[in-house]
Amino acid sequence: MTYSPVSLRQAFRWHPPLMAVAATMAALGVVSLVGLVVDDRILVGAPIWLKPFKFAVSFLVYVVTLAWMIPLMTRGRRVAWWAGTLVAVTGFFEVGLIALQAARGQQSHFNVATPLDATIFGMMAALVAGIYAGTLVLAVLLMLQRIPDRAIAWTLRLGLLIAVVGMGLGYLMVLPTPEQRAADAVTLVGAHSVGVPDGGPGMPLTGWSTTGGDLRIPHFVGMHALQALPLLAIALGVLAGRFPRLRDVRVRLRLVVTAAVAYAGLLAVVTWQALRGQPLVHPDGATLAAAGVVAAVTAVGVLLALRRTAPAPSGQDEPPRVYA
Repeated sequence: MTYSPVSLRQAFRWHPPLMAVAATMAALGVVSLVGLVVDDRILVGAPIWLKPFKFAVSFLVYVVTLAWMIPLMTRGRRVAWWAGTLVAVTGFFEVGLIALQAARGQQSHFNVATPLDATIFGMMAALVAGIYAGTLVLAVLLMLQRIPDRAIAWTLRLGLLIAVVGMGLGYLMVLPTPEQRAADAVTLVGAHSVGVPDGGPGMPLTGWSTTGGDLRIPHFVGMHALQALPLLAIALGVLAGRFPRLRDVRVRLRLVVTAAVAYAGLLAVVTWQALRGQPLVHPDGATLAAAGVVAAVTAVGVLLALRRTAPAPSGQDEPPRVYA
């Protein structure tokens, strides 16, 4: 597969609805940055415009990746286009409601304190289901595609599958906590943190809890497999010009599959850690041991992936042409 630079106009043609949402997310990111400077309100222990900023940046990266993927499909492209449009529309309104609640000075997630807040939260739940459904359709379609570069093909497939799992893990956050179940008057349903209240001490920028588990971590890690794994495949293609071993597509394929297994292992570890109420920055011995197993399996996988093999058939040992 050949990679070449594209202009913004060309990128917009990948999938206009998704790219239009990407432009909107970029604008919201700028507005949120201004809000962080001029609006000193604090909500649940964080600047009120931090959440819209994080969602705008995250969703910007997500929709651009989907927009890039859809034109690569040769089978079911019309279905893929509509699935991408579903993600674009539902994502636009999802992040828009988050920004609206920030402007109102109210929590967007878990907030059922008033009929309006409960309605907004219910709408967000329905919109997330739309994003999930569109992404799931794209994952299924990717499994049916014949993409010439097998390393790229499998990073897209596995990356999107892991992203679907990561999105699904987000539903753990909407389960009511024991304290919420026991309360007489319910104003919140669900929480980011496990073992501690939301709004406590958190990591810089992300706000992830430093005193308890945080379910946002596996949600984030899982969703962004869709960017991390394809970027690895592209990087291997770039390095193939310098390292002859990487010119064999079979080697690159084994490396990206190993990376996908490692990424899935990482997702499992951070999910297990969060569910046990343990902060990311303070892992216990069991978490470190699990991470060590993932690292060891990954190292063995890399060594096996790089082993010498029989000469590749003609055309399989040519480095892919990559233009940065």
